[in-house]
Amino acid sequence: MNTIRALQLNEYGGPQSIGVASIEAPSPAPGQVLVRVHAAGINGLDWKVREGYVRDVFPLDLPTVLGIELAGTVEAVGEGVTALKAGDRVMGPRGGLGAYADLVAVDEAILSRIPPSMNFVEAAALPVAAIAAWQSLHHAGPIRAGQRILIHGAAGGVGGFAVQFARRAGAEVFATARAAHRDEVLALGADHVIAYDEEAFEKTVANIDLVLDYVGGEVLDRSWSVLADDGAIVSSASPAIASTAPAGRRGLWFVNTPDAARLETIANEVADGQLRSRIAATVPFDDLPAAIERNRTASQPGKTVVDFSL
Repeated sequence: MNTIRALQLNEYGGPQSIGVASIEAPSPAPGQVLVRVHAAGINGLDWKVREGYVRDVFPLDLPTVLGIELAGTVEAVGEGVTALKAGDRVMGPRGGLGAYADLVAVDEAILSRIPPSMNFVEAAALPVAAIAAWQSLHHAGPIRAGQRILIHGAAGGVGGFAVQFARRAGAEVFATARAAHRDEVLALGADHVIAYDEEAFEKTVANIDLVLDYVGGEVLDRSWSVLADDGAIVSSASPAIASTAPAGRRGLWFVNTPDAARLETIANEVADGQLRSRIAATVPFDDLPAAIERNRTASQPGKTVVDFSL
């Protein structure tokens, strides 16, 4: 049996509930390609799945391999695959869990080609953050020039892209971030940055047309008060948001879906310098359990990526 390295969730819990294991190497099914993974992005969903916070939304049979986005090289193709071939450099979402493994079988339709000038670590930072930012920004409807948009968690991977997309659409961008990250968020294109470790955003912000919430909890609860009439909150953190929305306000839960064409466009814009992708740290595979925990507890600008070659 051919075995590969993988990061496996054995039971719900803390950092001790995950570990590096040897598992059987997959084979591509019809319509799939087998990807040799060279890098993978670390996401907040990793620790949320680990601790069982989303088990009602995403039920799992344990043990299972974690990880939701990857970049690598096509090693083999399944029956019916026509657009990709062995040796192609690709990136994309996993299409579920399982990206933290040396070999992963992925549907051809959700993968995008990596621009020639982009390395695997840079590519692995894009599939979730860039697509989540784009889709959440447009989830409540078209963006209008002059629209007032508040983005929570603006220094993070998703929030940083959302700031850039909103600014490019002509919106007036309000953003929350730590004071230490204020200048970076301003450089991304925010018009106003509220340092949440210095002041409450609801004391300085009002008449907001759209709130993008990537944080949840009390931040989401406090955001209702800053909305304009018929304003909306789009949240990736609260599945029950629609039932908690006050009268005259809209609450929309958001889950991003694969969009290979959009991802390829964004990746080329990053490669050309039209958009900024920020990598906060690169870690080796064996450091994944600790890196996922740091992602849960620490606030840092940009994205952490695991480099399988380290």
